[in-house]
Amino acid sequence: MIEAEVHQLLREFLRQQGHSQWPHHLTMARLVARALRLGRSALLQTGSTAAYRGRYRLSYLMPALVWPGPIVLVVPNAIHQQLVQDDIPTLLQTLPTIKSIQIGDRWPSQTFQGILITTPSAWLSAQLRATSGAEQSPDTAPFPPNIVTLIDGIDPLMDWARTQLTYSLNDTDWHQLGLAYPSQQEVIRDLRVKLTHLAFQHPANPYSCYLADSEEYDLLAELDHRLASTPMGLEGLPPAWRQFRQQLNRDDGMAWLQLNRDSGQLTLQCAPVTLAKMLAPIWQRQPVVLIGAAVDEDQRAESYRQRLGLEDLTCLKFTPDRQHDGIQLYTPDQLPMPNSSRFPTAILQEIRHLLQLPETRTQPTVILVGDTPLKAQIGSILAAEYGSRVQVEQPELGHNGILVTGWEFWQDYRLRCPAPGLLIITTLPIPSLENPLVAGQVAYYKRLHQDWFRLFLLPTALQTLQLAIAPISAQQGKVALLDNRVNHRSYGRTILKTLNPIAQSTYLDPSWLAPANQAL
Repeated sequence: MIEAEVHQLLREFLRQQGHSQWPHHLTMARLVARALRLGRSALLQTGSTAAYRGRYRLSYLMPALVWPGPIVLVVPNAIHQQLVQDDIPTLLQTLPTIKSIQIGDRWPSQTFQGILITTPSAWLSAQLRATSGAEQSPDTAPFPPNIVTLIDGIDPLMDWARTQLTYSLNDTDWHQLGLAYPSQQEVIRDLRVKLTHLAFQHPANPYSCYLADSEEYDLLAELDHRLASTPMGLEGLPPAWRQFRQQLNRDDGMAWLQLNRDSGQLTLQCAPVTLAKMLAPIWQRQPVVLIGAAVDEDQRAESYRQRLGLEDLTCLKFTPDRQHDGIQLYTPDQLPMPNSSRFPTAILQEIRHLLQLPETRTQPTVILVGDTPLKAQIGSILAAEYGSRVQVEQPELGHNGILVTGWEFWQDYRLRCPAPGLLIITTLPIPSLENPLVAGQVAYYKRLHQDWFRLFLLPTALQTLQLAIAPISAQQGKVALLDNRVNHRSYGRTILKTLNPIAQSTYLDPSWLAPANQAL
């Protein structure tokens, strides 16, 4: 069977490399080989540190190259170059057979039996068109059905899908609507002015986005009514308006307003609150092997599968390598809570204290601040004290630099910057209700009388946190978590369990300050 062949080939390859690199190589390779042979879908969680290092990829590349049938390999741009220029050529040199590798956004031909490497956006958009009936025939689809598909780096999969399912209306679309309904141009202009005026009444927030309220929905409904009363009715809607309206009228559709206060521009956007119904037909169209770092704290990933519309499939969550992974975690328990007025002053004092540690003079330090105004405040104060060492969300980080950043910037930059010796986290990355996408999903869970914190906010925070600390865990470095909720809230235990392996301390004792290989 292919499982035995893959096991033997990969073991020999790893032996030639001189070390195993990752303790779960052979187990994962056999699971992927089995999924290819049986055509059975699987969900594999490698762990955030293994994902950061990237060594696990050998475990799905080997069975993919040995498998005689066709495969679609979906990978993010961040790891595309590493696969194509390094990992795949290295493996091909050791294999007795040669498999064709192509890169593109369409299946090469009906007779192609190799591996097609494509991007998440190309694959998802094609799958959504195919499952919605937009493709007239399977022969015209960019990706034919029933081809085993490996998708790596699925941690942002829900963001990828929601991006594909988000429809927007901007200035150009309003102009085109007026051209499509010349007799209604004055009505369209007046309703647009009213909508824009309402939108700019919302108080400013860091996202410049606002969930549409009842008044704004009423204006959109009035526009629908006016256009429907014309001779051609709503059949005359331009494509962008037709798509927006279809999405908005879904039972779980939500709309939000994106404002540019400097230019006075308004963009309307809408997307489904839940993705399960839209994505479920995709997983039925072909077997998929989904590979992520940390998508669910549970091995069966039931919550994650429910949100994505994934039915029963093989699930496995690999344990961390305790010999080479882990962090020294400092969680002071005397700090005020984040909603306290004393919090900014207290954490600034704590940050100053931490910046006296010896490693901050020879290694980069990263300070994660989720609150935008507080991020600017901390960056300004530290820059006055430490000079040019301090950067606020800048991609150049010196050997002893201090980077003050938000979560979104760090999630992207962490893969390209030198690993910091110290990571300071001011608050847990619990999604803000000021973000309309977050508020819309929370409102949906509330309507269903479900635990929106445990089902949505906490899993999102856990995933963000694990990915953020991966560079530090990879070198058994130091993390200071200054959010006292981890010590005094019931979900704090869940967070600490998720971050394992850790050596935790609530004070800076000598063992915490010792070299990493002594403390862990």
